[in-house]
Amino acid sequence: MPQPTLPLPASTVVLVRPNDNGGFEIFMNRRPEKMDTYAGIHVFPGGRVEPADSSAAMLELTQGITPAEAQQKLGGELEPERCIGHWVAAARELFEEAGVFLFAPQDGTLSDAARQNLPQRLADRRADLQRGAIDLAALLAAERLYCNLRRLNYFFHRVTPEHYAVRFDTRFYLAALPEEQTPLDSSEEVSESLWISPSDALERSQSGAFPMMPPTIAVLRSLSIHSSWNALGKAFRLG
Repeated sequence: MPQPTLPLPASTVVLVRPNDNGGFEIFMNRRPEKMDTYAGIHVFPGGRVEPADSSAAMLELTQGITPAEAQQKLGGELEPERCIGHWVAAARELFEEAGVFLFAPQDGTLSDAARQNLPQRLADRRADLQRGAIDLAALLAAERLYCNLRRLNYFFHRVTPEHYAVRFDTRFYLAALPEEQTPLDSSEEVSESLWISPSDALERSQSGAFPMMPPTIAVLRSLSIHSSWNALGKAFRLG
């Protein structure tokens, strides 16, 4: 009997925003049909945790949570630097797949001109990051930015069952959509994206027209118990 494959460390971001009725919506992506894993499946932005996510250079450019705090939140199973690497990977994957950035200026503020120009500069660099031409630490250093990990709220952990050929040890994070940002409609690893309420996504899944993996369904069920944006905000530190 073959031994199960080791799960790969991964991070996923559940991006949320309020809707017009006092409720909230979740941002989801549909993976391209030609992807090697989870083709055509609806997912949250996310991916593998890379060694560079916990490098010394990267850790110098994070704020909002320390490695020791990250280790405490994840249960103490991993080294502190590897723990905070999960937070960094979540922010990086959100930027790579959706174009949404959780960054802050190193000097605490940006001029009006710099703030207006920043989204376009980062959009120009996103493709380089996506294809591995630069890493996140180099991008942040060049733009004099920190990765603001305070905006990521850890709340869920799942490991792919042993009978799957490709397995992931995934940490899920909740984050509110930053003001004045709009996620990409599609990207290199995304066929299309949409905003949808947890209840609507679950209803579509039951009809078979909205395929999702079991951990995604579990996340949606856990969030659907919150009846409003205010209730979600009270349950999680959003902002």
